[in-house]
Amino acid sequence: MTKYIFVTGGVLSSLGKGITAASVGTLLKHAGLNIGMLKIDPYINVDPGTMSPLEHGEVFVTKDGAETDLDIGNYERFLDSSYLKSSNFTTGQVYSSVIERERAGGYLGQTIQVIPHIVGEIVNRIKLAGEGHDILVVELGGTVGDIEGLPFMEAIRQMKHDEEVAGTFFIHVTLIPYIKAAGELKSKPTQHSVQELRRIGITPQMIIARSENALPKTFKKKLAMSCDVSQDSVIEALDAATIYDIPVTFLRQNILKPIAKELDLGDIDPDMEKWDTLVKKIVQPKGKTVVGFVGKYLELKEAYKSLTESLIHCGAHLDTRVEICWVDSEQIEERGAEALLADCDSVLVAGGFGSRGVEGKIQAIEYARVNKVPYLGICLGMQLTLVEYARNVLGLEGANSIEFDENTPHPMVYLIDNFLDQSGGQQLRTHKSPMGGTLRLGEYPCDTKDGSLLQKAYNGAKTINERHRHRYEANPAYREELEKAGMIVTGESNGLIETVEIEGHPWFLGVQFHPEFTSRLQTPNAAILAFVQASINAD
Repeated sequence: MTKYIFVTGGVLSSLGKGITAASVGTLLKHAGLNIGMLKIDPYINVDPGTMSPLEHGEVFVTKDGAETDLDIGNYERFLDSSYLKSSNFTTGQVYSSVIERERAGGYLGQTIQVIPHIVGEIVNRIKLAGEGHDILVVELGGTVGDIEGLPFMEAIRQMKHDEEVAGTFFIHVTLIPYIKAAGELKSKPTQHSVQELRRIGITPQMIIARSENALPKTFKKKLAMSCDVSQDSVIEALDAATIYDIPVTFLRQNILKPIAKELDLGDIDPDMEKWDTLVKKIVQPKGKTVVGFVGKYLELKEAYKSLTESLIHCGAHLDTRVEICWVDSEQIEERGAEALLADCDSVLVAGGFGSRGVEGKIQAIEYARVNKVPYLGICLGMQLTLVEYARNVLGLEGANSIEFDENTPHPMVYLIDNFLDQSGGQQLRTHKSPMGGTLRLGEYPCDTKDGSLLQKAYNGAKTINERHRHRYEANPAYREELEKAGMIVTGESNGLIETVEIEGHPWFLGVQFHPEFTSRLQTPNAAILAFVQASINAD
């Protein structure tokens, strides 16, 4: 049977529950255990797919095509594993399932209530995610005391007494504020948060104390006593130079000792030597390269979380600090590409939806193409390479994507009506299709062209597998014209254009897929790694 570690948060949000969960999972995995990860989101949205990146941050796409919370990306990057749609669920999904079953007569006329029906559905989903794993680490989104989180709290409370559960361990991540005027660390917010958990019926067995200042031994002792945990179960979590140092920091504090004791895991000793070496190269690299990162959601950098982390992964493996020069594509429209990108060693144009800032991205692509600057275009960044090339090389006036101009005379990017979805079934898309769940989502194969930058990046692989999240496709009607003029299709997936390159350019690659979704600290994505290497070479 599976054992469960539940990670909750108190006092306020954004304390790092996801990094805590990922760090604990990483240590247990490196100790040889089979670890599953689950993020529970109490919001009522079915998934974050239609939520604004400026409000919620990045939407992470799993191998099987689920649009999930960005913490699933953290889990994959830390544990070097691929998780599925069962690794994330929301209040919206829970209620939808229960209501759908009720409408179908599945409850045989019962009155449907939060307890037992909603809570029962939550417990079943947690158990499903735990199947086949030694331990499932569960992160509960939100903060203790949030009204929308109460059914989930009740569910994990009940699992303490479930005969199908081999063991439970509760970790509470909380804030220890420092009052500058008084010169004191304060434990009272944590005490109140723990009291709220106890009121619900959950007694945390470990406190992860987030603080900007080190905790004295006397303070730890006081915190342990007031929260009714052993002193070795108070783990200090200070701000770190990189999030990838957190597992090592936790290990130095013997975080696994109380976990192993409570869950009867025996003596466990994770091998973190290689991990620690990579972390040191992140913190103190030998070299440096500057990537001009052209985007439109720069108000919230977490909208590009997987992409920025993938650059860190590549830097660690190349012993180089990848410095990101953030460039707002709307600013390019006002000031020009050269003014904002001249000091960059390479240019990366990220994905996005909507017409805002598109012309600025096209100008950035032209700058990289004309000046022979290493270029990587991802998703929309690939589609706009076709538009830029059509306008400025082929001379096709008015060329555009139909996403931005339905009446363009030269639709370089169009909406394909029928395509095979991730499960192999036919899916229909039109302009009037609902936004949620109608994208091309998940992992698809891509056949690579011999001798291409793409194939070289993937060590000669004839077929690669990468993840997608987009609605529009490159129009094959212009392929022959583009290739005659030097823009070569170097990757295809079931007849769809996946990647393009430019003959005579030192390093220019546009990819329809999202390579950042498969990048991990220990195994960086091949395409992004080759791009960063090209950036270093151009320095």
